[in-house]
Amino acid sequence: MAIELDNSFTVPVPPEQAWDVLLDVERIAPCMPGATVTAVNGDEIEGQVKVKLGPLSLTYKGTAKFTDKDQENRAIAIEASGKETRGAGTASATVQASLQPAGAGSTLVSIHTALNVTGRPAQFGRSLLPEVSGKLIAQFATNLEALIAADQPGAEPATAEAAATQDTAGEAGATPKAAGSAGGPGGVAVPAAEPAAPVIKQEESLDAVKFVVIPVLKRVLPVAAAGAVIAFVVRRLTRRKTS
Repeated sequence: MAIELDNSFTVPVPPEQAWDVLLDVERIAPCMPGATVTAVNGDEIEGQVKVKLGPLSLTYKGTAKFTDKDQENRAIAIEASGKETRGAGTASATVQASLQPAGAGSTLVSIHTALNVTGRPAQFGRSLLPEVSGKLIAQFATNLEALIAADQPGAEPATAEAAATQDTAGEAGATPKAAGSAGGPGGVAVPAAEPAAPVIKQEESLDAVKFVVIPVLKRVLPVAAAGAVIAFVVRRLTRRKTS
């Protein structure tokens, strides 16, 4: 099954900075639900993608290669292909991305994808893939924005201030320790600082039910309920007229 997809998202940094961010594949890979990079050799990336379609769980392993990096025009071209680890299905894609200023120091990234899928996922039909890709890109953009925000200069003082507050609270609530035992100044025990939470929490797999089916049902069910009510009223009126 072959299909062409168009998506876009905004990166909260200028194009020249967004270019470097988007080419750092190993760093931004966790922003994509279900994606894992296993090796990077120059312009070629090896990795895998986990996909969940209801009861169907799939893992694709394959490679992606940058076939064009036009920094002057800020355009990128990628060719990718993969195969199911437990099945005969395949997936291949040609991706073209362009970066344009979006105002207020941000960048609009436009993506055109020519995708070809064979095997079990093809049975879900081409009508589902645009919805899946749109939700996937939106989640990627949200995670990428959080990753970039954590690197901004203003994020460092906030972290330091939070650590100072935690230390003060720890000293206030600490209890004296016996002489000769390890502790803070004056024999006061200082609790160990907890490790910082990760900026983003990667989805273990791309769950199409979570991203697509549930939102679609939320839109469809009210319409179906309204249709059922209308049909019930029409039947009641028809019966009254015939009686």
